[in-house]
Amino acid sequence: MQDVLGRLGIDQINAGGFCGKWLGSGDKLESVSPIDGKVIASVTQVDVEEYDRIASKAQEAFLKWRTIPAPIRGETVRQLGLALREAKDDLGALVAWEMGKIRAEGGGEVQEMIDICDFAVGLSRQLHGLTMHSERPGHRMYEQWHPLGVVGVISAFNFPVAVWAWNSALAAVCGDAVIWKPSSTTPLTAVACTKIAERVCREQGVDPAIFSLVIGRGRTVGEKLINDRRIPLVSATGSCSMGYRVGEVVGKATAAVLTSEVGSPLSFPNARAFEKSSGLNLREHSSGKQKGRLTITRRGSGQGRKYLYLAVLRLVQQDPVVRAWYKKKVERDGGKSKLKAVVAVMRKLIRALWHVARGARFDSSKLFDTTRLVVVETV
Repeated sequence: MQDVLGRLGIDQINAGGFCGKWLGSGDKLESVSPIDGKVIASVTQVDVEEYDRIASKAQEAFLKWRTIPAPIRGETVRQLGLALREAKDDLGALVAWEMGKIRAEGGGEVQEMIDICDFAVGLSRQLHGLTMHSERPGHRMYEQWHPLGVVGVISAFNFPVAVWAWNSALAAVCGDAVIWKPSSTTPLTAVACTKIAERVCREQGVDPAIFSLVIGRGRTVGEKLINDRRIPLVSATGSCSMGYRVGEVVGKATAAVLTSEVGSPLSFPNARAFEKSSGLNLREHSSGKQKGRLTITRRGSGQGRKYLYLAVLRLVQQDPVVRAWYKKKVERDGGKSKLKAVVAVMRKLIRALWHVARGARFDSSKLFDTTRLVVVETV
């Protein structure tokens, strides 16, 4: 196994941060194999100051990377897939050794990385947008998807490398950079993957900081990552407690989209006042072709209502608690208008956002009490 470590570039002591260069001056983290209980190697974790340096370098790399045509970005990911094929046996062995999977499962996880790279290469030539007719003479309208920014990836110990690849390969072809925070129980596989990605980037003449790495404590480096406004998107896989914490922090940032349209929840004395400001009232047409039809009034931010409406449709589809309440509301109204039920959920959702802005955790099971909102518990 020492030969495997050597071929993957793993030393007895390894730096736990990468942003084009390796760094790490924090506490030493030992990687212990669950197979025999022995220390494989160790990593020096990054501290808060080093995290800031890594995030800044990732942001700089993103600004350059996003200007490269998508098919050329796809070529870098194709080369990454080829490099992973060459290292499949060694990397699979390290996954099995450090995480505790059987050898076949370790190799299978690396194959997942290879497969997503193949998929992403094809995607790099299919970032399509619509071309539409305009009512204005001499004009055309079209969609073009733009890179988002630096994507934070938090991965768990049970899939130590595949989750990173699923996120980073897609992010890369879309023009985004990635900062990876792996599980503290599997740091060596993260170092090995990042070294492979670094080598590929240098061979392609690309800033390797697009595949940045931070190995550090969750309560310090992890908190910095999920609270970092330079990171517009966080993909998190892990324990329930971690998910609750990430959801709470990232949820506040998501609520900021509505805040920019409806106004800050913190400027309203209570949830009811915040709801009123959104203009979620129904009006029934009394004459004309639309007689009897219900529409949402135009009071408040139309864009804010649009975001709320889309959020509710998604909740109705994906959340069993919301879906059950919605169906019950429709049945109670005789099935005449589903819009009434949608608006009712929108009202409860915007009230909940008032509580989320004050540190509450959104929980759909606490969202309804027959027809009355239950205040979301603060944590």
